[in-house]
Amino acid sequence: MDENTIFDKVHDIDLKKTMENSYIDYAMSVIASRALPDVRDGLKPVQRRILYAMIELNNGPDKPHRKCARIVGDTMGKYHPHGDSSIYGALVNMAQEWSTRYPLVDGHGNFGSVDGDGAAAMRYTEARLSKISMELLADINKNTVDFRPNFDETEKEPAVLPSRFPNLLVNGTQGIAVGMATNIPPHNLREVINAVIKIIDNQVEEDRETTIEELLEIIKGPDFPTGATILGRSGIDQAYRTGRGKIKVRAVTDIEAMANGKQRIIVTELPYMVNKARLIEKIATLVREKKVEGITELRDESDRSGMRICIELRRDANANVILNQLYKHTQLQDTFGVIMLALVDGQPKTMNLHEMLDYYLTHQKDVVTRRTRYELNKAEERAHILEGLLIAQDNIDEVIKIIRGAENIQAAKLELMERFGLSDAQAQAIVDMRLRALNGLERAKLEKEYKELMERIGELKAILADEKKLLGVIKDEIALIRDKYGDERRTQIGFDVDDISMEDLIPRENTVITMTKFGYIKRMTVDNFRSQNRGGKGIKGMQTIDEDYIEELFMTTTHHYIMFFTNTGRVYRLKAYEIPESGRTARGSAIVNLLQLQPGEKITAVIPLVDYEEGKYLLMATKYGVVKKSSIMEYANIRKTGLAAITLKDDDQLIEVKYTEDDEDVFLVTKNGQCIRFHESDVRCIGRTSMGVRGINLTGDDEVIGMQLDSQGEALLIVSANGMGKRTLTSEFTTQHRGGKGIKCYKITEKTGDVVGVKAVNDDNEIMMITTEGIIIRTAVDSISILGRNTSGVKVMNVGENVEVASIAKVREEKLEDEMEKNTTEE
Repeated sequence: MDENTIFDKVHDIDLKKTMENSYIDYAMSVIASRALPDVRDGLKPVQRRILYAMIELNNGPDKPHRKCARIVGDTMGKYHPHGDSSIYGALVNMAQEWSTRYPLVDGHGNFGSVDGDGAAAMRYTEARLSKISMELLADINKNTVDFRPNFDETEKEPAVLPSRFPNLLVNGTQGIAVGMATNIPPHNLREVINAVIKIIDNQVEEDRETTIEELLEIIKGPDFPTGATILGRSGIDQAYRTGRGKIKVRAVTDIEAMANGKQRIIVTELPYMVNKARLIEKIATLVREKKVEGITELRDESDRSGMRICIELRRDANANVILNQLYKHTQLQDTFGVIMLALVDGQPKTMNLHEMLDYYLTHQKDVVTRRTRYELNKAEERAHILEGLLIAQDNIDEVIKIIRGAENIQAAKLELMERFGLSDAQAQAIVDMRLRALNGLERAKLEKEYKELMERIGELKAILADEKKLLGVIKDEIALIRDKYGDERRTQIGFDVDDISMEDLIPRENTVITMTKFGYIKRMTVDNFRSQNRGGKGIKGMQTIDEDYIEELFMTTTHHYIMFFTNTGRVYRLKAYEIPESGRTARGSAIVNLLQLQPGEKITAVIPLVDYEEGKYLLMATKYGVVKKSSIMEYANIRKTGLAAITLKDDDQLIEVKYTEDDEDVFLVTKNGQCIRFHESDVRCIGRTSMGVRGINLTGDDEVIGMQLDSQGEALLIVSANGMGKRTLTSEFTTQHRGGKGIKCYKITEKTGDVVGVKAVNDDNEIMMITTEGIIIRTAVDSISILGRNTSGVKVMNVGENVEVASIAKVREEKLEDEMEKNTTEE
């Protein structure tokens, strides 16, 4: 070959420019055709092609499962010319309940696990479309979306699916392209559809745009398939407003007491995308390297009923401290970085929540408009045929004569078209008509069908002519999907101590807080309880475990402080809203999950508090009759780990604390029915860690069961273990100096049992009494007799055999803010 010919085929190129062009082409291919979802249906190309291949295979939820190898083969051969592993990986992901909030594929076989185990090979597993994925594909055969040629132009594939629900937000997505990535969290279907309906309602009813604030009220935050708890709203707020944000997600844990006095941490829900096996391995490594100390055993007790990781602790270990260390060093607390990026008209765009819903709604307008036009064309075509058939029915003898006399079908059609002014389609329908269509019943059917068609055509034209009617159709259809597939949230929105804005979002309202002997606490709305007559049996107050019963019950408001005093003389603090809200019969949360209690420590006194002010005091009483008064300012800075409130000696315990102004008379009542009244000024103000002074001189096995102030009521209501009780006017108790033995306030007999509770009350008060079985009764105080000091009283509550009254609490109906401003603290 001539040397010059060889050199003619060699072209000089600029390597830099060629590399740039090639890389840009590759990058655009990854961005537009692989890694990023379309804003309209929320699917990447591979997912869309899998779902379309399955519907083409007639592999719906009402058909048997098919081998995944067949689905992957069809998808690869017809629409997606890439590796089978990438197609199968996408198919598996759409079937995993812990990966996809509303799975689009119904898998049959081993599809992996939350431990990170891979799915079985595609030749072993089977799949079919899930019911909800049929809503993504609904009406695809009614010209609702554009189709384009596949890679070799032998098939047609949809450019986007009709997507009758907002799949991009509902199922979320993750994708890494070139120079950009997307990470959209899944959401609750019901909330997202309600947000779309809100946008529609505002457009139809008020002709206005919906604000992002309105949407934030409806969509609370992401709703992960694995549950867990989102800490705070600031990350959610930022992500929804800007399209980018960081959301803190924490595992759901519970601290349980074990029979041998030890505690264990139980993990029941993990943050989204956290590998359980790797998490357990990480905890074991931390224990081995002594970065976390106090864990004695670590087990994975998960089974078909749900997840359960058990972390057993040493007897002297503080469960809350260890839990905080695990949050810090492991994925028990994780961060979900939200990047709300998707393709809009083939271009990547970062959007806020409002924009995403707007693009979805625009897509739905297009889908429903195209479907309506398709249905209108079909209806008009059918109506046109019916008009021809009705003409033939009216002139049936002549029609038969023309058809019989014609040489062939074509000649008959031409003659019919000339004679009756018919179109070719109408004439064809007449010659195709069967003899049975000649009877009267068939004519009535034709007339009825024609009438219904004309009504339908009118409706379809009205929808196309009026955008508000079109929006109404979209609203009705997505509301049906919401009602059919909607479910409750799995991910709760918790509190983040670093998120200051959280407190502003919590409504100020009255609330009832209860705590049991074993330390389960909950918050309830006030309307859970209604007043009953004296001597009634009460309502079920909560579901308790064996031998547990409600010990503390009081009313406060959600924004007040709750100070918790323990038997060992320490004090802890929470805001009321930090206590999880529960139903009336729920057990509540263990207090050790909320406070960092020391081993063996129990809550013995709880008081609600508005704020810390100079000139206000805490008055404390112990079981053995010691009283102590300290300035409230000494307790203004309470750490998470608590604060020493009083120094106790021997086996004494702190039993009651009151919030005072140093001008009260104090009543101490004992279980043997003794009572002493002295003025608060008898007790001098001392420091936070001091011991206190003698309040009452006890004899024998007697102990103090309650402390009340004269400002709390005009009479002392005293209740005994067997449900007897009475009111005695406070004026019957003379003021003494502290430290005396006091005087008789209750006559104890075999019928009454020991005194279990005392409250200072007025006629308009009501009280709640709680038995050792958790039964609560609410009774008006004025139905209980006023009697002298040395009496036993009347029956105030019916208690069964081997059941006793455990404690009593006073209810005040006036506003608690007013009450607190007067600095009177009531339980």
